[in-house]
Amino acid sequence: MNTAASMSTDVQGYIFDLDGTLLNTLESLANCYNRVLLQLGHPPHPVDAYRYFIGDGARRCIERCLPTNAKSDTQVDAALALQQADYQASWQHDAQPYPGIVAMLELLSQRGLPLTVLSNKDHEFTLACVEYFFPTITFQQIVGFSTGVPHKPDPTGAQTIAQTLDIPVASIVFVGDTAMDMQTAITCGMTAVGVLWGFRDAAELLDAGAHHLIRQPHNLLD
Repeated sequence: MNTAASMSTDVQGYIFDLDGTLLNTLESLANCYNRVLLQLGHPPHPVDAYRYFIGDGARRCIERCLPTNAKSDTQVDAALALQQADYQASWQHDAQPYPGIVAMLELLSQRGLPLTVLSNKDHEFTLACVEYFFPTITFQQIVGFSTGVPHKPDPTGAQTIAQTLDIPVASIVFVGDTAMDMQTAITCGMTAVGVLWGFRDAAELLDAGAHHLIRQPHNLLD
């Protein structure tokens, strides 16, 4: 589904979001945060609610899922510490690549195009997930949130990837499932491709300026 002129044929590289784009981690993350809530004596949320809690990093998700009377900085810090400890032991549970993702990545690799990952997940977990779930795929860069790389839509991570690859931003396709991904791509001057199998819907992606929407991973090859 194209929402603008056809994608440039001068595609020289790809940046992929992780959660909701390459990996279906909705249940995994929801279970993790719900365990923390229960541990603190708070009610859990339905898994589907986490489609809109997730996306801006772990701390922001904690702030969204805690009850209104439990959002002080001290309470958020304590809940975040529990979440990080839980996720350290559970990140590989209840998660898997979306159908067709591995085949699509393999075909792009065969074309000799550099593949990279830019996630709002903490860098250590981003590395662990990519290496565990995509052992046959070579990614030139894997970048997650850290002190030097702010959360998207800050363009720092994407710009750094482009500079390291030495590829013009206009020749990079940024693939993601949220408004933040689309905003990051547009800020950087990259082609913004929104995926419709992820955590958010077409309206959000279009409102954020997506140049193209795709329904299946193989659509990216077209």
